[in-house]
Amino acid sequence: MALPGARARAWAAAAKVTQRRLRAEGAGRSRSPKPANQRAALYVHWPYCEKRCSYCNFHKYIPRGVEEAAVRSCLVTEAQTLLRLSGVQRVESVFFGGGTPSLASPHTVATILEAVAQETHLSADCEVTLEANPTSAPGSRLLAFGAAGINRLSIGLQSLDDTELQLLGRTHSASDALQTLEEARRLFPGRVSVDLMLGLPTQQVGPWLRQLKELLCHCDDHISLYQLTLERGTALFTQVQQGALPAPDPELAAEMYQEGRAMLREAGFRQYEVSNFARNGALSIHNWTYWQCGQYLGIGPGAHGRFMPQGTGGHIREARIQTLEPDVWMKEVMLYGHGTRKRIPLGKLELGLRCSWEGLAVLDSLLLTLLPLLQEAWQQRVLSPVPGG
Repeated sequence: MALPGARARAWAAAAKVTQRRLRAEGAGRSRSPKPANQRAALYVHWPYCEKRCSYCNFHKYIPRGVEEAAVRSCLVTEAQTLLRLSGVQRVESVFFGGGTPSLASPHTVATILEAVAQETHLSADCEVTLEANPTSAPGSRLLAFGAAGINRLSIGLQSLDDTELQLLGRTHSASDALQTLEEARRLFPGRVSVDLMLGLPTQQVGPWLRQLKELLCHCDDHISLYQLTLERGTALFTQVQQGALPAPDPELAAEMYQEGRAMLREAGFRQYEVSNFARNGALSIHNWTYWQCGQYLGIGPGAHGRFMPQGTGGHIREARIQTLEPDVWMKEVMLYGHGTRKRIPLGKLELGLRCSWEGLAVLDSLLLTLLPLLQEAWQQRVLSPVPGG
């Protein structure tokens, strides 16, 4: 596909104007009147990283060389295939995740967005997020991503302590992180999210709260707090298992989380799910789609999606998992138009119930349907004969 030119630039410019207007009007996230099975979020997975962080077991690859043109072509093909299969008429958010998608070229981002816009309605107020690491996102590169259609950034800052960053295997320093954050806020005002981790080995409550306080002096209107999970197979897990590092203290992590929530609340942030906090209406539309059990398409190796394919009579949503290995995924896309490895029909009880920070399920639209189903399932369990009983 040729490099998107005037049309892509015009779309990106219109998106920025519309986003500024919606924020100024306090639009309250008004969404399309289209039926739920005709609109969706789109997740694009870029599986490559410069290196593997010590705590990470996410699906990612450290390549010797990436044939980006081939990957780009397959991402476009898979997006076209799944959009047609789903019958989605409006994409309400796009999220480029990974991996480290800021290692991809702005050309790749623009090409994918152009393909989506040709296939379905990609509105000017569509939220388009790019995950970025400080060392792969200098100001000039962020500017190019903005021209390609990105209008929101999620920066993997993780810590403002250089010793902790080294422990986590990050490639940036605290200074790098703050410099990238400053550039991002200049280019995407009101549209920058940052990640901060808690519950690391040897980490204490006081120093961590001071990091959060410092971050509040530099951040924009969205913060994500993530507790470290020691995952088997990671370097950090091995260090703890071998006694080289103490295991994270869950009580200290809980205290960090609760104290952090209170500090963010005082700074005007609203917690809208377990890890995410926003102020000035800057919650992530893409995240909120997940938590509201909305449809989303996942493209790229290892991506996940949940949507209702055409031909099911509008009744059965499927969970779909794309082939994990990039080389195998590309071969399948070239052969079949997509690399879907697994399809799982979902019942109403499996649509992805998630809990808010108070531990209450987000059931606004499902509660009246789910309660009778739960009651019926329980009665069937009680009445069913027990073999040998």
